[in-house]
Amino acid sequence: MLKINNLTATVNDGAQTILNGLSLHIPAGEVHAIMGPNGAGKSTLSYVLTGKDGYDVTDGSVEYLGQDLLAMQPEERATAGMFLSFQYPLEIPGVPTMTFLRTALNAQRKSRGDKPMSAPDFLKKAREIASDLKIKPDMLKRPLNVGFSGGEKKRMEIFQMMMLEPKMIIMDETDSGLDVDALRIVADGVNALRGPERAMLIITHYQRLLDYIVPDRVHVLADGKIVASGDADFAKKLEAEGYDAYAA
Repeated sequence: MLKINNLTATVNDGAQTILNGLSLHIPAGEVHAIMGPNGAGKSTLSYVLTGKDGYDVTDGSVEYLGQDLLAMQPEERATAGMFLSFQYPLEIPGVPTMTFLRTALNAQRKSRGDKPMSAPDFLKKAREIASDLKIKPDMLKRPLNVGFSGGEKKRMEIFQMMMLEPKMIIMDETDSGLDVDALRIVADGVNALRGPERAMLIITHYQRLLDYIVPDRVHVLADGKIVASGDADFAKKLEAEGYDAYAA
């Protein structure tokens, strides 16, 4: 589904190289986790894949669903089914959550040649998913993320993800700021979307999230590239031993 080959990316108009020859293949149906020290390039990878401004690719290629991802605009990547769960979700005053989400959902459906989802069907799906995630109905009536706690924002990110049903899910430290109960609820939502038609990339500092969302592969990102990989148990080794052995 996602093939990254020798990806190099810079910031500050080329003054600083963050990704330095990163290669990674995530097949459909698999969940991969990336761990590593601060400053290794984990969040930068998520930003480059989703097309955030200020990150310049200077070498390498990224293929997504057989297409050149780097040639696509951010909105094209989103409508093609790429979803990023932010480490720090933004508040957008004046934009109702449900209006935002229905607009996004129907934009994606239009790009696939599907009919827009009717208002009754949209509301039914939203209420069912909100109930599963223990999201109170009044939260859905607020402007997007406005007045939410950190944990509520993360829960709303998962709500959006489950509504949109993306093909490629990227989660950037979704576990940060979550207590155990919220972490379990978020993980249950993510696990509900696991399937052969979808791939996931989980970026995290800590192994605890991977107790709930068990990955197929775990990778260490250090100095801008993947330096080691293993199965789910590899994350426990990293948690116990740290990343010093993988630093340049």
